Amino acid sequence: MDDVSWSDEELKACVEAYVEMQRNERTGQLIVKKQYYKKLVEMFGRSEQAFESRMQNISYVLSLMGRGWMTGLKPAKNIEPLVAARVEQLLEQTSGQKVVPVAAFEIAVREATEQKDLPKPSGNPRPKRRRISVAQLQRDPSVKAWVLQQAAGTCESCEKPAPFQGADGLPYLELHYVQGLADGGADAVSNAVALCPNCHREIHYGANAHAVEAWLYDTVQRLERD
Repeated sequence: MDDVSWSDEELKACVEAYVEMQRNERTGQLIVKKQYYKKLVEMFGRSEQAFESRMQNISYVLSLMGRGWMTGLKPAKNIEPLVAARVEQLLEQTSGQKVVPVAAFEIAVREATEQKDLPKPSGNPRPKRRRISVAQLQRDPSVKAWVLQQAAGTCESCEKPAPFQGADGLPYLELHYVQGLADGGADAVSNAVALCPNCHREIHYGANAHAVEAWLYDTVQRLERD
């Protein structure tokens, strides 16, 4: 059964279970992953291991999207581009947030980089356009201003000075919401830090993202867990 292609119904159930577990984790509730896996086994007949592996695939898709993934479900990249694209769509539907699709493209990039002696591509001199409607969350500019002011030009993760000055003459740091707004996080100083571009990318896409997040909670006193 585990070798049979996954149905859309199975993928949807996995994404819904993952999102529920992640939501409960963020609110400090006790999570027993095996209970979720057993329920999925009863519904579809695959093994618990198969569902855990699929959950790790969902973590990988979230990492490609720059979103946080669940503790204990380390991203696993053994997922086909089309399946990843569908998981991304289901995550979008579950969160109610429109996103620019990235999963299939990034997996194609990864697969290409694994090829030996990759030939120089001709590229696309006239890329086609496609219109995507994306909802934007309204934010309070004073939150960003206050956090940047408190950081005083120093990254709150690596604790090094901003790498350069912006066009406005100010030290360049980026605002990061420790719990993403798309995941229900608050637009508040208790959920925001000022990071250099390198640390900001790491907390979104790095293998040690969870460790960096935990360090920020321990170090930046104004941060509060929801």
